[in-house]
Amino acid sequence: MSRLIRNAVSMLLLMTLITGIAYPLVVTGVAQVLFPHQANGSLVEKNGKPIGSELIGQSFDDPRYFWGRPSATAPQPYNGTASNGSNLGPSNPSLRDQVQQRIDALRKADPDNTAPVPADLVMASGSGLDPQISPAAAQYQMARVARVRHLSVAQVQDLVARFTQARQLGFLGEPRVNVLALNLALDTVQNK
Repeated sequence: MSRLIRNAVSMLLLMTLITGIAYPLVVTGVAQVLFPHQANGSLVEKNGKPIGSELIGQSFDDPRYFWGRPSATAPQPYNGTASNGSNLGPSNPSLRDQVQQRIDALRKADPDNTAPVPADLVMASGSGLDPQISPAAAQYQMARVARVRHLSVAQVQDLVARFTQARQLGFLGEPRVNVLALNLALDTVQNK
């Protein structure tokens, strides 16, 4: 019996060393060498200081900026440690109220815009962390951003086109626009 226990403990220690220490160290080392930007969180820097990640959305509610997809995380939006959806079903009055509040905020920021509001501007994703919006959501906001920043719509449209990412490998996912990257680029555009 003691031999069985000794073998079991030895196997436990061996597998702990292999799968708990050696394998994670090898994978981390390979990732740091081959993909250092991604392995370190895909951080976005401004003036040498990290201000966000390409992978996690941020709250923007200033009309001068493009607004991202709403976040359902708590206790604050885009909380990476609380990634989840709202779990509110389509018949839940609370979800309808939240969507209506978001529509009202968009309409208040741009009262002349009578176009239908794209769903990704009023509905949170399953993760609650999406950093991208659809090109339609960016299009919906272009006139507001151009007007508030005293830019031409063509300037803003060119910037959105430059930051629109195509489907991965040509067929995976949908075209998308990273809101943080777009807003950072927007801050560098001068009025023409």
